[in-house]
Amino acid sequence: MTVPPPPAGRVLVDRTLPDTEATEALGRQLGGLLRAGDLLVLTGPLGAGKTTFTRGLGAALHVRGQVASPTFVLARTHPSEQGPPLVHVDAYRLGGADELDDLDLDYAGSVVVVEWGAGLLDGVAESWLDVVIERPTGAGDASAVDRDRDPDDVPDEPRRVTVTAHGPRWAGVEVTTG
Repeated sequence: MTVPPPPAGRVLVDRTLPDTEATEALGRQLGGLLRAGDLLVLTGPLGAGKTTFTRGLGAALHVRGQVASPTFVLARTHPSEQGPPLVHVDAYRLGGADELDDLDLDYAGSVVVVEWGAGLLDGVAESWLDVVIERPTGAGDASAVDRDRDPDDVPDEPRRVTVTAHGPRWAGVEVTTG
């Protein structure tokens, strides 16, 4: 699958994280900045840590229940105990933007995270975050990480996370390093 490059934006985060714990912690940190109407597009190979990152977002948003990959249900809504719900979408099996649109997602009233969504969300939002997770070994080869395998069974290793902000919502927003 060829993913078109995102339009130019402002890099909020560019870090190498040592493990899944740090990936989830970055999700929690970024999740503290999110509000209803925010859109995040996650890109990375199989097993890179997209769902782990989203689990951190869910923790920061105080969602109920476990955040797990919505691979087979395509989209899962996690109600929050004290804020907007988290809508977690896995667009891997979708054939295009029309099929994503058919899911009738609540972009305005939720925080929406779309894994494998690059190139499918043009015109959906004026502002969004592109989150690219690169994992140097293991995950880059689909044969090395079975999509149906429990992520806890995949060896932990460093990954590089780049978060690029697009649009006026993110003007002036900074993410502290740490």
